[in-house]
Amino acid sequence: MNKIVLAYSGGLDTSVILRWLKEEYQCPVVAFAADVGQEEDWDKVREKGMATGAEKVVVSDLRQEFVRDYVFPAFRANAIYEGSYLLGTSLARPLIAKEQVRVALAENADAVSHGATGKGNDQVRFEMAYLALAPRLAIIAPWRVWDLNSRTKLMAYAEKHGIPVPVTKENPYSSDENLLHISFEGGILEDPWNEPEESMFKLTKAPEQAPDSPTYIEMEFRQGDPVAINGEKLAPAELLARLNTLGGENGIGRLDMVENRFVGMKSRGVYETPGGTILRVAHRDLETITMDREVMKIRDGLMPKYAELIYNGFWFSPEMELLQKTMDLAQERVNGLVRLKLYKGNCIPVGRKSEQSLYQESFATFEEDEVYTQADAAGFIRLNALRMTMKALLAD
Repeated sequence: MNKIVLAYSGGLDTSVILRWLKEEYQCPVVAFAADVGQEEDWDKVREKGMATGAEKVVVSDLRQEFVRDYVFPAFRANAIYEGSYLLGTSLARPLIAKEQVRVALAENADAVSHGATGKGNDQVRFEMAYLALAPRLAIIAPWRVWDLNSRTKLMAYAEKHGIPVPVTKENPYSSDENLLHISFEGGILEDPWNEPEESMFKLTKAPEQAPDSPTYIEMEFRQGDPVAINGEKLAPAELLARLNTLGGENGIGRLDMVENRFVGMKSRGVYETPGGTILRVAHRDLETITMDREVMKIRDGLMPKYAELIYNGFWFSPEMELLQKTMDLAQERVNGLVRLKLYKGNCIPVGRKSEQSLYQESFATFEEDEVYTQADAAGFIRLNALRMTMKALLAD
C-alpha cells in the first residue's frame, strides 16, 4: 500500500487501527472523520489523530447532507427495521463511505480502511459502498485479520502505545452518535435481561423525569419533508436538532431491542432517537389525510424491503434507486400541518390539516348530509360478500 484513508472517530477501535495500519503496512495513513452531528471536539480529534500517527486528518462537515439526502428520504418512506429501529446508524454509513472514497481519490490513496468488526453490519455497509463507488480501491478490515480480537486486548494495545481512549472497564459501552440518534452496545447490555443504567442515556430524560405539563408543537411538511416547526422555517440539520431537543426534554425516543443482524446473529442494542420518533409520528399522521388509500397500501407493502436494503448496506443499489423514486412519487401530496402533544415519553398527534386533504367532513359527518346516499351501501356490501355467499351456499 502507498497510502490508506481510514474512517476515523478517535474512539478505541479506530485509534488502535490507525497506529496498527501504520506499523503493519509501513505507509502514510490519512485519518478521515465525518461530522454527522455527533457531539465532538473536532480540534481534539485532529490533535489526537496526528499524535497517534496520521499523516493528515480530514474532518468533513456532512450534517446538512446527512439529514437532507439520507434521513429525510428514509422518513418519506416511513422506513423502520423490524418494527422498531429507525435506522440511525444504517443511514449514516453510506454517506460516510461516500465521503471517505472522495477523500481517498483526492489524496491519491490506493486503499480505504474501517473499524467495523467481522461480526457486525457496518463492515457490510462500508464495503458495499466502497465497491459501488470505487471498486479499484483496496479494502482493509483489521478486525478480520489481526489478533486484537477483544475490547480488553484493544485497551491493552492502546495503553502500551500511549493512546488515550474513552472506553474503560467501568464504562465499556460502544456507542455511535449522529444527528438522528445515539446507539449503545456492549458491556452489561450483552445480557438482554439487564436493564440499561439511567446514567448511560445522553439525549433523553427518563419519561418519569420529564415535565408534568405537555409541550405542543406544530410541524409543517412539503412533499413529505418537514420544513418548519411552530412556523419557523429551518434547514434540515437545524430542524432535526430542534426536534431532538424537544423530544429529549419530554422523554421521547428511547428503544431497547434485540435485532437480527445481516450476518445472521441477534444483537441487543439500546437507542435514543428523540427527533426521529417525533418526525415519523407526525409524517404518518399527515399521510392519513393526504395520501390515497391504495397508494398507501402499496407503499407500506414496500417499506419492509426498503428498510431492509438500508439496514443491510444496499443504499447505492439499483433496487434502492427504484424504490426511492416510488416512495417519493407517493409523497407529492403530503403537504400540510400536524399538531403534536409531547408528554412523558409519548408523541400524540392531536390535529392535522392540509390544502390537499382527502378528508371531507361533508362526506364523513354523522349528521345529515346531501352528498352521500346511504342506500348505495347495500349493493356494495352484497358484491363484496358474493364469493363468501357462494361458499356458504355450496356448504349447504
